Amino acid sequence: MNGLKNIYRSSFEKNIKRKFIFPDWFEKNYLFDNKRLLATLHLLNSSTLVSFSGALRIYLAFLLINANISLLTCFAGGLIIYTVYTLDRTLDSDEDAVNRSELGGAYKKVAFLVSLAAFIVGTSILIMEGLYLIPFLPFITGYLYSKGLKVGGHSLKLKGGLGFKNLVVGLTWGVFITGIAGISINSLISLFFIFVYFSSKLFINSTMFDFKDAKGDATAGIKTLPLALGEKKARNLLLALQLMSHMGLFVAIMFGYIAFEPVILIYSLIIGILYIREFSTPSENEPKRRRFKRLFMIDGESTTIISLKAFIGILFP
Repeated sequence: MNGLKNIYRSSFEKNIKRKFIFPDWFEKNYLFDNKRLLATLHLLNSSTLVSFSGALRIYLAFLLINANISLLTCFAGGLIIYTVYTLDRTLDSDEDAVNRSELGGAYKKVAFLVSLAAFIVGTSILIMEGLYLIPFLPFITGYLYSKGLKVGGHSLKLKGGLGFKNLVVGLTWGVFITGIAGISINSLISLFFIFVYFSSKLFINSTMFDFKDAKGDATAGIKTLPLALGEKKARNLLLALQLMSHMGLFVAIMFGYIAFEPVILIYSLIIGILYIREFSTPSENEPKRRRFKRLFMIDGESTTIISLKAFIGILFP
């Protein structure tokens, strides 16, 4: 017993010395690890909202084309989206070092393994649903978006060019959402209207974040639409695209190609115009209130639509 007491006493004395007599050791080994752990949790959680929002967009696509809704398929799509965006934040990029400094020092191997697990689960579910190629499209695009592809002396990287990144993001997720929701739909015209709507919406959303991240993009030498065209022209371009994409939906409804979902159409149109006008300015040190408002209006759009639809359904059964 005395031997055990001596061991415990010795261990306790060492910890006291490390924490109070040698504070530099304690700060370097204990606090530093805690900071890295916190950064890792931030990294793992940074894509949760966008993946949840993406899963709900798939749900909305099911509603618009009047298809049988599969919640498991929506969940699987959300996992794929989580994988792509978490990998984008995990792999090194110059602008992310400026725009997301809170992720610095994170354990990237942990984030990579979590992303890989999410991708395997999501892909397995979609393959069981008969979707063999769709799961890999955003994964490959996400890799090209973050790291690029070198062929000989040339390098293809999607994070660059005048709106090219935004176009690729919009088209990729437009195909992804339409491909999942429309697996049992034979009408190509219906799928075309859904594809145009979601591609336009996600093109707009990705450009909105370029306004916010203008400093990081400028530091990295990336010529985004807001930097190349200027705030006013870029804003007008997005407003025009917002109006045209929703006019397309109204035409599709008139001819019976998609379902009449007034909550989706009206809210999506109005909220899109509002957040384009509200957030099309750079915000280097974004206040918490503005950040919450931006997340609610942009990333929370699909959540709000479904909540409103459910509430109206209760009031008017």
